[in-house]
Amino acid sequence: GGLVAVSVRRHDDGGVAVSVRDTGAGIAEKDIPHVFDRFYRTDEARDRSTGGSGLGLAIAKGIVEAHGGRIWVDSEPGRGAAFTFTIPGVH
Repeated sequence: GGLVAVSVRRHDDGGVAVSVRDTGAGIAEKDIPHVFDRFYRTDEARDRSTGGSGLGLAIAKGIVEAHGGRIWVDSEPGRGAAFTFTIPGVH
């Protein structure tokens, strides 16, 4: 029943910033420093059979950083989360 919004902004240097925002449950403050760690799951009740391997965000971080970019999350429980990454322009 929530919404997901994707936005893309082009920077003057030719780089881009991409943001994916949702209106879901959000991420607990204690989990935010770990969401890009391999195999980390915010829901301790989940395991590989019920909800992912905990690799997706670690892979995304690796790809973004390999292109000279940065990735981060802003979230507040009950108000959703926004994952944003930047990729610099090619000179």
